[in-house]
Amino acid sequence: MNSETWILFFIAYLLITLSPGPNVLLVIKNAIKYGYRAAAMTILCNLICQLIIIFLVAWGAGGVLAKSPVLFLVLKLIGGAYLIYLGITGLLKKDSVEHSRVEYRGAIDSFSYSQVAKEAFLVSASNPKTVIFLSAFLPQFLSTTSPVGEQFTVMFFTICLIVTLVHLLYSYIAKNINKKCSGLKTKQIFSKVSNSAFIAFGCGVLLSNRSV
Repeated sequence: MNSETWILFFIAYLLITLSPGPNVLLVIKNAIKYGYRAAAMTILCNLICQLIIIFLVAWGAGGVLAKSPVLFLVLKLIGGAYLIYLGITGLLKKDSVEHSRVEYRGAIDSFSYSQVAKEAFLVSASNPKTVIFLSAFLPQFLSTTSPVGEQFTVMFFTICLIVTLVHLLYSYIAKNINKKCSGLKTKQIFSKVSNSAFIAFGCGVLLSNRSV
């Protein structure tokens, strides 16, 4: 991949990443609730899922998925249902009085790395349309003069750089806004908005078709 192609890829994927989706929302949510360590774990598991997806794209899984309506429907139902489940359980969760007092003082909650990792991976993998999209997007930047594996590797590490920078930037902005608007009521509003957004994203997955 030459420098001009790489710059085009960088700009194109940066613009895609700047558009907030479930992954960005989850990183922000974990950054505000648990701190930057949880946000970093969320980003890492998102990228691990992206690596798997890029491998699948390299092996032509996107074409198989696009031509298999039954497989696409099954994955779509699972992914959409999971996002809706996250949103509903978040909305129904009742915090204890003591927990609410701790939150109000601005303390960081404890968290489970395994739980954060599992949730981040599943959210990243929740939309089967991602495989189809990347199958159409990534090959546009491939060159016939360089090894395909090498080019996919460059694209993956570029994706890692973009995702990490953008997601941490969103987290930093959100945490600063949260500090300026600190208070239990603000946190409850953010929780309702973020969990409602997960439900909306889940419905979007369920209503999506196979076109890119």
